[in-house]
Amino acid sequence: MTTKYNIAFLALSLLAAGCHSHDDGHDHDSHSEQETHAAKEKEGHSSAKDKGHSPDEIVIPEDKAKASGVKAEKVAPGTFNGVVRVTGKVLPASGEEATASATVAGIVSLNRSIAEGDQVGKGAPLFTISTSKLAEGDVTKRTSIALRTAKAEYERAEKLIADKLITQKEYEAAKSNYETARVASEAVGYSSSARGITIPAPISGYVKECLVKDGDFVNVGQPMLSVTQNRKLYLRAEVPEREYGSLGKINSAKFKASYSDEVYDLSALQGRMVATGKSTASTAMFVPVTFEFNNVGSLIPGSYADIYLLTTPRKGVITVPVGAITESQGVKSVYIKDSADCYRKQDVKTGETDGESVEILSGLKPGDNVVVEGAIQVKLASATSEIPAHSHSH
Repeated sequence: MTTKYNIAFLALSLLAAGCHSHDDGHDHDSHSEQETHAAKEKEGHSSAKDKGHSPDEIVIPEDKAKASGVKAEKVAPGTFNGVVRVTGKVLPASGEEATASATVAGIVSLNRSIAEGDQVGKGAPLFTISTSKLAEGDVTKRTSIALRTAKAEYERAEKLIADKLITQKEYEAAKSNYETARVASEAVGYSSSARGITIPAPISGYVKECLVKDGDFVNVGQPMLSVTQNRKLYLRAEVPEREYGSLGKINSAKFKASYSDEVYDLSALQGRMVATGKSTASTAMFVPVTFEFNNVGSLIPGSYADIYLLTTPRKGVITVPVGAITESQGVKSVYIKDSADCYRKQDVKTGETDGESVEILSGLKPGDNVVVEGAIQVKLASATSEIPAHSHSH
């Protein structure tokens, strides 16, 4: 790619030099070779001045600029929100998660390979718990034996109560034991297989965390896997104490996850503020502000984020996209397109940013045609398309 750009910019340099030459009206055939060379060199010095070009002008043919993705737009004052830039975290919304837990004690085996982020359907078999090698015996067999025994006792109690040979209390106890054994047997039978007891997914969603692996021993009630539906997510911003006075002005937010350059706007995700902390945590100097929004499917709960809290709107602000700004030795600049194939560098002073746009405090005026896409390409071209300076005296 570097070689491709070098060749392109060399070609642009030659075109730029050609753009600054003109016919001097002389019959070159009447000059000697030496005189012709001197005349051309003199012409090269004067052409930029004659044509009104600045030595700092960057010349890029229109078709080449288009092919390189260079795009310019005229800037105009508009509305721009105040911004409080903080950090925070993307969290799963409450009520949108469920945990699959062990219903019996035993040895775990996975029904399939399970990885975080895998999609599962409600009721899909995830694990099998084998109890055949436990000292207490196989749970399926034990519940079956308990049911048969309780049923026989209950049927016997029905005959005895009819002849008033047992008390009503004894009859009710036999009936209760039978119902308990029947429910336990049905539960085990419903989830049992030849391999053991099956543990299904509690809800449809995505695997958040798998807490066991093949061969692990689990006790009754032990969490085995968590599933999240991810229909809603929380964005929790940690606001420093010094910005506490801005909390009442916050109306929305934009954020960028730590693993991506994409900026998300909560207003486009049906986001809303759901909670604002009234004090800092005992171990920190930050006030939490929480938003709820619809998940777009590409966000990872638990990831960190750069957050731009949007406050009071301000009118008459000139802004440019973040990608329009270039920086060199601490000086920020943009590129202005003056004509179809001529650009120039313009230093600017920037203000706040919301992750997508940057406020321009000085350096631009309404109507300036600013390069908003491909600024880096123009910057690279500027290194090769400048008119060379000459050291000869004439």
